[in-house]
Amino acid sequence: QVHLVESGGGLAEPGGSLRLSCVASGRLFSVYVMEWHRQTPGLDRDFVARITLSDETTYADSVKGRFTISREAAENTVYLQMDSLKPEDTAVYYCAAVSYGGVREWGQGTQVTVSS
Repeated sequence: QVHLVESGGGLAEPGGSLRLSCVASGRLFSVYVMEWHRQTPGLDRDFVARITLSDETTYADSVKGRFTISREAAENTVYLQMDSLKPEDTAVYYCAAVSYGGVREWGQGTQVTVSS
């Protein structure tokens, strides 16, 4: 089992920035992809960004050019740098670890609110 703890959420103004962190622990040897997803009340959880063990990255069209996913392997930490924030980025952001075999494990989430 993989344990994930997100932090860094909060309130930002439109056009502002936030950086989310996700610290992973547990059975990490089987994890090959780390992801960020987000969810607003009443809607499905949506994919935001992904990073592989070889640092290949993928982004949702809605955040491409504004968000950057990165990782610090030595600290078992994945980051999501969010710039040029928009009100529609308001959501609970979840970190996910994907293991070989397709098992996806989730953190508890961190709230991001973009408002003036």
